[in-house]
Amino acid sequence: MIRDSARLDELLARTRRFVREVAIPNEDRVESEDLVGADLVAEMRKLGTFGWSIPEEYGGSGLTTEELALAFMELTQCSVAFRVVGAQNAGIGSECLIRDGTDEQKRLYLPRLASGELIGCLALTEEMAGSDATALQSQAIQDSNGDYVINGAKRYITLAPIAGLFTVFARTDGSTRGAAGVSAFLVERGTPGLTTSGSTPKMGQEGAPIGEVYLQDCRVPASAIVGNVPGQGFRTVMKCLNKQRVNLAALSTGPAIRMLDEAVAYARERQQSGRPIGEFQLVQAMLAESKVEIEAARALILETARKRDRGEDVTMDVSLCKYYATEMCCRVADRVVQIFGGQGYVKGRGIERFYRDVRAARIYEGTSQIHLLNIAKHLLRPAR
Repeated sequence: MIRDSARLDELLARTRRFVREVAIPNEDRVESEDLVGADLVAEMRKLGTFGWSIPEEYGGSGLTTEELALAFMELTQCSVAFRVVGAQNAGIGSECLIRDGTDEQKRLYLPRLASGELIGCLALTEEMAGSDATALQSQAIQDSNGDYVINGAKRYITLAPIAGLFTVFARTDGSTRGAAGVSAFLVERGTPGLTTSGSTPKMGQEGAPIGEVYLQDCRVPASAIVGNVPGQGFRTVMKCLNKQRVNLAALSTGPAIRMLDEAVAYARERQQSGRPIGEFQLVQAMLAESKVEIEAARALILETARKRDRGEDVTMDVSLCKYYATEMCCRVADRVVQIFGGQGYVKGRGIERFYRDVRAARIYEGTSQIHLLNIAKHLLRPAR
């Protein structure tokens, strides 16, 4: 749902200017330094990316699902690090709190998340709890004072090395298995017993660190539980992920648009056998296939976003979006490397960076295989 077309158009125009004039000229710098510098973060704070999905009453923009998808498609036409650092708060960094937090929790944290003063992260994944997140082993035991003492370790947590607020999931009822008995806790950096690793070396996405979160006798008050309701952590995170999977689909479409633009420009300029390679039909086919898939992803994402804004059940739709868009983006990346040939494989044009960066999207927020299972499960449910 688009509430004000003129206002949205102005936001999208400002985002395009940021991408062209600030982000793209600094892509190589971010990669070499493995850091989105303070000056670049300041530009994103001025643009308001941190608070795009946070309600206006807490200092955000309160974008609808459709508006946010359109904004993300613009923001992600540059190095992936910019959207991870500058827009995680507009997704998994704040969504659990927005959906199920108490009024007091929202007043305490959402304005700081919206401004970018505080970086939020979702600490769910563990060594033995990846695709099956219900297998998590972190525990939170309530003591005689009513506080909870959390012990466990999380891994591959996006922005953990720089985050200031962690939504930590731990089992508060040891007598249950699976999703039951898991609670979500809001834990600030600096809380005794919570530490993080440095940045974990990875294939790509330099400038957007991931790391481990260690919880050793980390004591928090009962009021740190999201919504002050124990045992509802998985219900909360699934609400968060249903929206985030639409977001991630949009976040995967922006890079595909950028890569196709680069490939079209290169196909016009690169000469082979005395003419531009864009005149060769097999190159044309790769360009055309990429365009078709990008537009199909865009249409699927926007229709799903509108359905969510209307309050419809989009549980299967978000899996369709996440699966198709992330797989599409990787196919486009592969074709674009092929079109660039040697220039696509070596550093210098940024194509190999996109190729590495976008690969992760098929893994997080549910692997492609998990989403195929989700889709099949919904298809095979008995008709109501």
